[in-house]
Amino acid sequence: MRSHFSRPAFFEGVRDMTPALIGIIPFGMVCGIGAIAAGISPLATLAMSAIMFSGAAQIIAAQLLAAGAPLPVIILSCLVVGLRFLVYSAAMAPYLRPLDHRWRNVLSFVLTDQAFASTIHRFRESDDLRANASYFLGGGALLWVVWQIATLAGILAGQVIPASWQLEFVVPLCFLAVLAPLLRDRVTFLVVIASGAAAIVLDQMPMRLSMICAGLIGIAAGALADTIRGQHE
Repeated sequence: MRSHFSRPAFFEGVRDMTPALIGIIPFGMVCGIGAIAAGISPLATLAMSAIMFSGAAQIIAAQLLAAGAPLPVIILSCLVVGLRFLVYSAAMAPYLRPLDHRWRNVLSFVLTDQAFASTIHRFRESDDLRANASYFLGGGALLWVVWQIATLAGILAGQVIPASWQLEFVVPLCFLAVLAPLLRDRVTFLVVIASGAAAIVLDQMPMRLSMICAGLIGIAAGALADTIRGQHE
């Protein structure tokens, strides 16, 4: 892996990713607080943060664990939430293909929305694979480390905040915080309405399968709307 590592590019990635911490730190803290409020142990919360490294997936996992959903349903729900990373991976694959499997495995683990947005432009503008991969690693590593610190801060806060504050509301607020910036066009609104309505209508399904079905219905509605819009453009 050393043959593809550039120290200056690594720290350049760290530097360029620093502004994103403004949103990452409070989000990580809320994830930690939400997990504690859902009854998850501090150690399990830290493990989930370190391994999953996905705010949206951690929130939905905490919510489903609190609701007593079976493990397969929780895993499948997290996979549905993370489907966007398939798109990110497909976009990055042509640029990362020359790297050995160890580099690709590490970079895939630190792939986030912010890391993808920051790195894809660099890959498109430069053919320096060594520098680009190191830049990607620097930004992703910074996010991972800070995410763990923020989650730990949230865990500590969740343990000292009185139970009378009823922190359960933190989880849905997290989802609203993630969702609000995405509401930019009619297709997105349709996805939100379709998946939200489906979740309400299907709420009585066993094993909390309503979450998965609502997600799939939202995806189908978005794909259909996007296809129709493309035909009329």
